[in-house]
Order: sequence, then structure tokens, then C-alpha cells
Amino acid sequence: MAIITVMNDPERRAPNFRTLDLNLLRVFDVVMRERQVTRAARLLSMTQPAVSNALRRMRQALGEELFHSGPTGVVPTPAAQALWPVVHDALERLQAAMAPQQFDPNVRPHAFLLRMAEATAALLVPPLTRRVRQPGSKVSLRVQGLTTRDPRTLLEQGEADVALGYFPEVSAAQAVEGRDAAMRMEPLFDVHYVAVMRREHPLAAAPRLSLPAYCDAEHVRVSFAARPRGFVDEALERLGRQRQVVLTVGDFATALQALRGGDLLAVLPRGYVGPGNDAADRGLVVRPLPFPLEPLPISLLWHRRHETDAAHQWLRRHLHDAASALAPARSRRAGPSGSAGPSADPASSTAG
Repeated sequence: MAIITVMNDPERRAPNFRTLDLNLLRVFDVVMRERQVTRAARLLSMTQPAVSNALRRMRQALGEELFHSGPTGVVPTPAAQALWPVVHDALERLQAAMAPQQFDPNVRPHAFLLRMAEATAALLVPPLTRRVRQPGSKVSLRVQGLTTRDPRTLLEQGEADVALGYFPEVSAAQAVEGRDAAMRMEPLFDVHYVAVMRREHPLAAAPRLSLPAYCDAEHVRVSFAARPRGFVDEALERLGRQRQVVLTVGDFATALQALRGGDLLAVLPRGYVGPGNDAADRGLVVRPLPFPLEPLPISLLWHRRHETDAAHQWLRRHLHDAASALAPARSRRAGPSGSAGPSADPASSTAG
């Protein structure tokens, strides 16, 4: 007979809720969101030692380690990750029940973390910054790159407040889960793509780019996730065609440099390249694609625990306003349009 010995962990104790000060939950919630004790202390109007002491008391009350030191702040343990959605949801419900939430960016400091890919940021961040950074505002934005079509884990773990991009896997999951889905998603605008080349390219003199000439040319492909094929290749395959890709890069900026250095074609977002005059000033020529390519929807994605948070609602409202300001007639909220409109790159797609 096998004998199994169970060893008790002397560092782990049963939770003692009688010693749990509910104020500690607010500290825990802010530290989980910020992942830095110093920044959390500033937002809570507390000293850093006071925040550290609150986390120690909460650890003692729960009998669980909650954070470890990391290279840029603190790293939550699996126990903290599991606890946070419950704590955050409870705090939001309590706040909503006791008093309507209000957010004044001139009174309440708040740092938002946004995840989006390169061209999305280039297009959306300028109008967004103009809106949120008004005189006296205590709001700050942190924008980090996004290289996945499914950022749900980032949002679940608090590594982003919102994600912006093309998220087909999330859309498919939401169609099944409905209102029970952990994520909330709203459309912002569509991505329209064009063919781009340098002014000295042999095909630049023609006013129209033909499909045979396009396929015979040499191409640079933009692949954010190192995929060997993308939606451009799939669109050509449906026509029984293929292109000659001689260079694959990981971002649009590198693709533009490659175009300037040789006779290559690239498929890039229209808004990223800029209006005709801007493109010409940069030595570039823009042509419509000689094959049908559906625009890709760019969406705003967030975790449902932020659904009623006043600061988060404020951010989402400004994101919609910034998207609408790019080209109001073509924003997703304003309805579809057949003309080339604002664009951002779909995260983790093969764009060109």
C-alpha cells in the first residue's frame, strides 16, 4: 500500500477575514492595475511604505503571497490574478450602489495603458492626446505595441486597459458567448489598403496598376507575427494568382524604408501612408489595388470589469471621438463607406 504524506506549508495559513480591513482591497485593486507600488501610492494619495504595509496586512489576512518583485515593479502571483476580478467587480458594484461615479480628469490622477499596433497608434494617438491632455488634466497615457489578434489574456491580467485592433477570434467567441462574454467590444473604423511604391518605380508612371503587373513585381510583405502568408496572399489565391515576396519585415516603418531603397511594392494602410500630397512629398506613389480586398474592422476591446468604471468610460468616449475625428463620414459608428477611409493596422495580421 502506498503511503502518502501531506506536508503543510508553514508560510500558508487559512484566510482570516476578521482581520481583513476592506480598505486593503482598494489598495490591492490599484496595485494590480498599476503593477507599481510607487505609482499606486501616488494615485491613492498614500506614501509608498503605507501601500507596502497594506499589502503585507492583506497577505497576512489571506494567508497567500500576492506579489513578487519584478524588473519594473511588482508581479502578481496566480492567487492575486484569481482574486482580482472578484475584488474589482465587488468594488465597482459597491461604488455604483453608494454613489453615482464621476470622473474629473483635472482632479483625479489616472494612468491608462493602451495596446495597439504601429499604424493604429500613428493614426489615433495624435487626436486622442489632444482630447485627453487638456490644461490641468492629470491623465496620462501609456501606449504599447500589440502583436496578437487575441489580446484577451492581456486584458484579463490587467496588462492593458483597452486593446485596439482587428480581433476575429474574439468576435467569433462573442458570437457564441453573447452578454456572458468576459470581454466587451465596439467597432471604431475600417482599414483600407493601397499599393505603395517609390516614385522611381517602373510601374509608378502608369495611372493604373494592372493585376498582371502587380503579380509580376517584387514585393515587401509586412507580417507582425511572422506569418508566411496573409490576407493579401489569400485574396490573390482566390483569383488563382500569387505575388513574388522577396522581403518580409515586421512593421510598416521598415517597409517604407525598403520601398525607398528599391523597386518593391507594398500593401499598406491608406491612412498610414497619408494623403496624396503627403505621399508625394515623401517620394511615394499610391495606387488602388488591382483586386478586391475587403477592409478590416478595427475595434475597441476591454474587460467587462471596467464596464461601469467612470474613468474607463471617459477613456472609451474619447477613443470614439478621436476615431470619428479622423474622418467622421467613414467611422464605423457613422456607417460604411466605399471610399478609402481611415486606417490602422490589424494587430498580428500579415498586412502586405
